Amino acid sequence: MSSTAPLPVTRTRVVIVGAGPAGLIVANLLRTAEVDCVLLEAESREFIEQRPRAGFLEEWAVRALDRRGLADGLLERAGTQGEFEFRFDGERHTVRTAELSGRHHFVYPQPLLVTDLIASYADRAEGEVRFGVREVALHDIDSARPAVSYTDPVTGARHRIECDFIAGCDGARGVTRAAVPTGRAAVTRHDHGVAWLALLAEAPPSADGVVFGLHERGFGAQMARSPQVTRYYLQVAPGSDAEDWSHTRVWDELHRRLAADGAPPLTEGPVIEKVVLDMHNYVVEPMTFGRLHLAGDAAHLVAPIAAKGMNLAINDALLLGDALIAHYRGDDTGLAGYSEACLRRVWQYMEFSQWLSDVLHGASSGDRFQAGTARARLRRLLGSESAAKAFARLYMGEEADL
Repeated sequence: MSSTAPLPVTRTRVVIVGAGPAGLIVANLLRTAEVDCVLLEAESREFIEQRPRAGFLEEWAVRALDRRGLADGLLERAGTQGEFEFRFDGERHTVRTAELSGRHHFVYPQPLLVTDLIASYADRAEGEVRFGVREVALHDIDSARPAVSYTDPVTGARHRIECDFIAGCDGARGVTRAAVPTGRAAVTRHDHGVAWLALLAEAPPSADGVVFGLHERGFGAQMARSPQVTRYYLQVAPGSDAEDWSHTRVWDELHRRLAADGAPPLTEGPVIEKVVLDMHNYVVEPMTFGRLHLAGDAAHLVAPIAAKGMNLAINDALLLGDALIAHYRGDDTGLAGYSEACLRRVWQYMEFSQWLSDVLHGASSGDRFQAGTARARLRRLLGSESAAKAFARLYMGEEADL
């Protein structure tokens, strides 16, 4: 007669699943407020500190992190941008977003932010984090005592952590969103009908700011990442294979789509990253299910068209961390309103991303109506100060009281 040994059980107040920016911000806020928590991450520390991701932070997000002591490295090392170019019909059109909005973008690749946040939580504050965990599962999310179980990557043993709340910060393909019971969430998805070939080149940027090339062959973009590395994008057909794009083909097409009178020539270099991204968005509503609260890409995904994804994750994390801390001080207002507060900004950013997508892809759409309306939007943006100011406020990010 065989028997199954019970799982080792530990207890904490909050289990955070996922050590991206959202999960790490929540963990840091809780640790500073002396709220017990455990952070679980499926990948190794080395992997998440090197994983290529977004690099644009809106000023409100940087200031909010700074107020919580989480932006020292960012403020010391990040560059700032306050303008960008549209290039089309062989001409350059600069939009001075900082002058129009009074705000800047901070350029700080996500791996650097993640590295800073891990050091703050795990090294300096000695917060508890378990990397490389396997077979993570959520239990009893509607009860007063939910739990998370996982397999230890070294011993192969199963462990169970009972808690008060679970923060689901493990991204679009993570286990926390999958743990939401069927019928409890409305998932709204939108496909832009295009894909981008995302490229990282060991080559100096030819412009300090972002360049958007609008071309009948497809959209192209250039974004400085460092003095030696440049991010490029090329619009490609959905389902395209990145390996079909040779070094020569990539650079020929970038030269073609980003050409304009008086523009500095692109400096070519080795392409060190090459991946095709289908441009789509989704939103999960609500973002709270019993004692499970989703944040970041686990709750919503916005295509990188307007560089909003990491900023939304930061907004979620700050709201969730503050709400959890307030709960342990006797105030449940923040937790009760968490989903609604997050979704207001989510939908605002989704709408702006859709607007900008229509502008960027109009010339290559093959649809005269879409091309015509995109051109009309450009004329209004470039010809009207009031329209330019309204655009700049959305592009640079609305202020948040965080």
